[in-house]
Amino acid sequence: MAKFIKINPSDNVAVAIENLSKGEQLNVEGTEVTLIEDVPAGHKFTLKDVAEGEDVIKYGFPIGHAKKVLKKGSWAYDENIKTNLSGLLEYTWNPTKVTLDDTDRKLTFKGYKRANGEVGIRNEIWIVPTVGCVNGIADNIITEFKREIGSDVKVDAIEAFKHNYGCSQLGDDHESTKKILRDIVLHPNAGGVLVLALGCENNQPDVFEEFLGDYDKSRIKFLITQNVENEVEEGVKILKELYAQASKDVRTEVPLSELKVGLKCGGSDGFSGITANPLLGVFSDFLVAQGGTTILTEVPEMFGAETILMNRCETKELFDKTVHLINDFKDYFLSHGEPVGENPSPGNKKGGISTLEDKALGCTQKCGKSYVKDVLMYGERLKTKGLNLLSAPGNDLVASTALGAAGCQMVLFTTGRGTPFGSFVPTMKISTNTPLYKKKGNWIDFNAGQLVDGKSMDQLKEEFIDYIIRVANGELVNHEKHDSHAMAIFKRGVTL
Repeated sequence: MAKFIKINPSDNVAVAIENLSKGEQLNVEGTEVTLIEDVPAGHKFTLKDVAEGEDVIKYGFPIGHAKKVLKKGSWAYDENIKTNLSGLLEYTWNPTKVTLDDTDRKLTFKGYKRANGEVGIRNEIWIVPTVGCVNGIADNIITEFKREIGSDVKVDAIEAFKHNYGCSQLGDDHESTKKILRDIVLHPNAGGVLVLALGCENNQPDVFEEFLGDYDKSRIKFLITQNVENEVEEGVKILKELYAQASKDVRTEVPLSELKVGLKCGGSDGFSGITANPLLGVFSDFLVAQGGTTILTEVPEMFGAETILMNRCETKELFDKTVHLINDFKDYFLSHGEPVGENPSPGNKKGGISTLEDKALGCTQKCGKSYVKDVLMYGERLKTKGLNLLSAPGNDLVASTALGAAGCQMVLFTTGRGTPFGSFVPTMKISTNTPLYKKKGNWIDFNAGQLVDGKSMDQLKEEFIDYIIRVANGELVNHEKHDSHAMAIFKRGVTL
């Protein structure tokens, strides 16, 4: 196995695949490099002398500049590289021609066809509170319901998706809460939903019901707890009605073009842009070629690589929407007195990511090279098949919730450090390195680290496609096996 990788011919750094020691002599494309200090796995070392202020090049793009002279063979990391990012930028559309290698294979999966034509990959019963005040009641209803129906459960899961909002919010925050809750209630992975209200909250149940639009009243039911004597008893009655219907649902064969997948990374490391994120990019292009849909989000983690996405926008209108997507988030940072380059996290840095540009150039590889077909604001639902961009922050649970709310039936989540969480849709963890996969087999579902262990991308891609179809068919990912589900809503404003 190679000890390092040079990602792009124009790079002036290479990435260590294993821990490298001071004094090691490496031949990098015919150039001898002697390391002048230890370099941890996932971290970078210089291939030439880099002057103070000179750009450090990785992936063929600048990831920042040297804070001091970096001699050839130096360890290049967050202490000696500084971001080039600052404030808002002017952008020019320079369209990139896109050619995809994949063709439509006419593949299928077995999903649940809903009355409105949407397709779910799970058949679950959900309680969705309109306000955080009734979170405990939701838990009590599910506990009693499970006690009464016994262990022979005929749906995939029974969950309450608790949150802290629905009251004491103003303006855009209140509207965002309504949108995310609406999107969850209408999600096709649910065979039945109880909307659980208090009665006096800002998110008034009658207004929220109208906000849902035309919905299946046999599958979505409301309970206002202030209006009944025993809210747990009433809640259990409603769940039994929903359960009686959902338990009869069966999977049917549907084309892979019905699959909608969110692309997310978290706890990234220096291998993210080499293994797991490129694997997701290859899969994203494959799914788009099948007529399916993928969504890339984490807008602050696009900073430094945003022009790559802008130039893949299919129209000038989409380019303008992407510029707004980026600058809106930069304004958000600047309005709070925070720099736009305040990233990566301590775990990212320890894993080998030095600057936000370093992170962004790896992050954006998750969406492959397809044309951008649409740009969604936070809380919007999918309208267009193909690659979409979605406005949401980098926070793992907030972004994953936003992807599910947009209509994704599952989220593909790459990680180099590991994380156990799961959102309200199946959240598949893909490790960037084999040691993590071996250490945290109870968290990680698929190992992209095999790419640096010698497996080809073509072979791993086929294994990955097969696994994703199995999950769409009902195979549980680890967080589902451990009954770990959660959701989170983005908050930008004041709380009353």
